[in-house]
Amino acid sequence: MPKRAPRRVMRVVLNRDLIVHTAVGLVEREGAKALSMRAVGAELGVTAMAMYNHVPDKEALVRGIAEYVMGGMDLPEERPGDWREGARDLVRAFRRTAQEYPRCMALVVANRTGIPVGLRVIERALVICAQAGLDTVTSVHVVRSLMAYVLGSQLREAGMSRLQRQKAGGLADDLRSLDAEKFPHVVALPCELSEHGSDASFEFGLELFLSSVEVMAAGRST
Repeated sequence: MPKRAPRRVMRVVLNRDLIVHTAVGLVEREGAKALSMRAVGAELGVTAMAMYNHVPDKEALVRGIAEYVMGGMDLPEERPGDWREGARDLVRAFRRTAQEYPRCMALVVANRTGIPVGLRVIERALVICAQAGLDTVTSVHVVRSLMAYVLGSQLREAGMSRLQRQKAGGLADDLRSLDAEKFPHVVALPCELSEHGSDASFEFGLELFLSSVEVMAAGRST
C-alpha cells in the first residue's frame, strides 16, 4: 500500500510590516492591554522568538504601531492666510485617523515611543498657533487641549455606541423612564442626549474651541 504524502505545513513568511499590521488589528480588537510579543505571535501562529529579528521588543512594536497609524494620516495643505481654516483641516484629519484607529491612537498618544512619529502633526499645530498670534507657552497648552478634545470625543462616541448596543430599547428609553421631578431637563431631551457620533456635535465643540483661541490671541495683542 503506497504511503501517503506527509501533510504540507504552511509557514508564515514574517516581516516587520506583517507583524505591525497584526499588532494593530489586535489592539483595535482587544485593547492595548492585550498587546504583547507573545500575543502577536499567537495571532500569526509563530513564537515570539521568531519575530525578534524583525521587531526586537514591545517598545519597537509600539513604535511600529505609531508609524502605521500616524504615518497614514494625510496632513492637509497649509493655509498661511487663514489660521482658523488651517486648524479645522488639521483637527478633522486627526479625527479621521482617531476614528479609524481609536485604540491604537490612544496607545500612541499615551506612550513616549510614539512621540517622534507624531511630531509632524505637533509642528503643524504649533505653526497654526503662531499664525493665530499665541505665545509659545499658550501654544503648547492649546495643542495639548485640542488633542485631548479630539481623543475625548472619540472615546465618548465609542462608549456611547457600545452602550446603545447593550440596551435593547436604547439609551433614550432609559432616560425617558427617569424621575421627571429630579431630572426634568434630562427627561425632556432623551433623543438629543443619547445621540452619538455626530459630526455636528464635534464641529460645534471645535468652533467653540477656536473662538476661545481667537479671544485669547486678541487679548494678548491689545
